[in-house]
Amino acid sequence: MHSIRPGKGRALFLFPENEKEREKRMKIIYNDGHTADCPAEEEAHVLRHSAAHIMAQAIKRLYPDAHFAYGPATEKGFHYDVDLGSVKLSDEDLPAIEKEMQKIVKENLPFKTFELSRDDSVKLMAERGENYKEEHIGDLDQDARITFYQQGEYIDMCVGPHITYTKALKAFKLTGVSGAYWKNDQKNKMLTRISGVAFASQDELKEYERQLEEARARDHRRIGRDMMLFMTDDLIGKGLPMFLPKGYTIWQELENYIKEKERMLGYQHVMTPCVGTVDLYRTSGHWDHYKENMFPAMEVEGENFVLRPMNCPHHMMIYANRHHSYRDLPIRIGEIAHDFRFERSGTLKGIERGRHFCQNDAHLFVTPEQIKDEVGKVVDLIFNVYKDFNITDYRCVLSLRDPEDKVKYHQDDEMWEKAESALREVLTELGIDFTEEIGEAAFYGPKLDVNVKPAVGAEYTLSTCQLDFCLPAKFDLKYTDKDGSEKTPVVLHRAILGSLDRFMAYLIEETKGIFPLWLSPVQVKVLPVSDKSMDYAEKVYEELRQTGIRVELDDRNEKIGYKIRYARQVDHVPYMIILGEKEIAEGNISVRDRATDETDTFELKDFAQKVLGEIAARK
Repeated sequence: MHSIRPGKGRALFLFPENEKEREKRMKIIYNDGHTADCPAEEEAHVLRHSAAHIMAQAIKRLYPDAHFAYGPATEKGFHYDVDLGSVKLSDEDLPAIEKEMQKIVKENLPFKTFELSRDDSVKLMAERGENYKEEHIGDLDQDARITFYQQGEYIDMCVGPHITYTKALKAFKLTGVSGAYWKNDQKNKMLTRISGVAFASQDELKEYERQLEEARARDHRRIGRDMMLFMTDDLIGKGLPMFLPKGYTIWQELENYIKEKERMLGYQHVMTPCVGTVDLYRTSGHWDHYKENMFPAMEVEGENFVLRPMNCPHHMMIYANRHHSYRDLPIRIGEIAHDFRFERSGTLKGIERGRHFCQNDAHLFVTPEQIKDEVGKVVDLIFNVYKDFNITDYRCVLSLRDPEDKVKYHQDDEMWEKAESALREVLTELGIDFTEEIGEAAFYGPKLDVNVKPAVGAEYTLSTCQLDFCLPAKFDLKYTDKDGSEKTPVVLHRAILGSLDRFMAYLIEETKGIFPLWLSPVQVKVLPVSDKSMDYAEKVYEELRQTGIRVELDDRNEKIGYKIRYARQVDHVPYMIILGEKEIAEGNISVRDRATDETDTFELKDFAQKVLGEIAARK
């Protein structure tokens, strides 16, 4: 089908050049039939797109009744959406499809291209039983001339280009089976999406598999399950994670950490409802611009309510609750707020992306003269937090409105020019190194996005600071200026940790669950060598618990070596207290340090003071 190529700046897997391999795969065929050397920037796309066609051919051979929808190259690989009727595929079926793809590659079939009129295209697809492609042709311009590519018995409607022979596909792997609605519309049939990756050489595939293994080792969902941090259950609902005691301990530590920093900067914290009336979001503009990302409205006693997707309308109303003078500004309202967004099931990922999450949100109501100073303080706070958590791989992006696609934005060109110029000027004056990206602004204003690059996977936005002239006017917010006139404040929307959920997922994957002492859900584990030391172990456990240290007693009937390995490798406990007959006789404790793997002897009170000091310092 018609393909979508990665845009400029999109991340691709990059590997060292192998000139010999490059020479073998440089020729490609375009939809007008001519062949040429493949431009370097097109190589990944062409390979992936060609692999999608070869996979479709293999599927058709194995499942003759298969009907094909879309099969594009993507940022990191390729997929094809297929209607397999009553056949249900799983990951266990992928090796058979890969094997058939290998046969097609070895057959070294040439890719050929031809063009048909709209009517002839419909006729060809009807003859081949490709009803989805027939429907797609109906979406094209009436006078469109449509191109096809063929390798062997397989014909696909496509704009190309492709490799010239199937043998040029040197390395590929199918990565998974999932569901996808036809045309991405839930009202349409659910199709089977088969995904894969393709590379120019086996060395590149091996490097990808190494990266994949590293990603599995860091996957916060696996670590969260093993460490019993959080859980999900479809009976509760997809995308609705529940934090278990150990996970909620980390969550609370993060909440206390950021609130403490905000209080020092003059923030006032509030608590607001998780629902609001539809009229509230009509006033803010979210109902018109964000409705598809919100849960459906609920009617109660003739009034319509929705689960809130963000908190700014509530905070606007808090500001409007009383009259303000210029002397009151800036007003900084903060909240760890529960929000709900209807994310597609295919995009959900543990606590990194869910339908319920808690934002480290705040709204700063300022005068125009205070914008620069307050943005500077927000940026300083972001970078201070990143320093505390040793976050060094990030970039700043000024996200702007797309002037060619104004429908999804608040309609006020003058406001947009003013807001974008103001934020650009402030960032420049503050000496912030940033790039600009069109089309990434919020619907009501431009924003600074701080995108982090995690240990594995693509970058994503963690922190934001948005400049808003729009919502204060929509809610008719005012303050009395020095000259007695009524003015409208400017609002800065900012989130430092983003959502606590996503920030926690980021930390899990960066550390592989090996949290610093102050964040560790279990800071000390008491490990009795045998039943003979159980009474002493219980006494040590209780004394440490009374100090406020998060401590556990492993009283299982297991060998001490197993207990130590479990504490280190599964629970990732910073300190393990090992108690045997020697420690009982001498009245002290033996402590193994996770960081050094060395064991030292302490008096219990001295060890407790050492741990409490490290916790307080957030080392």
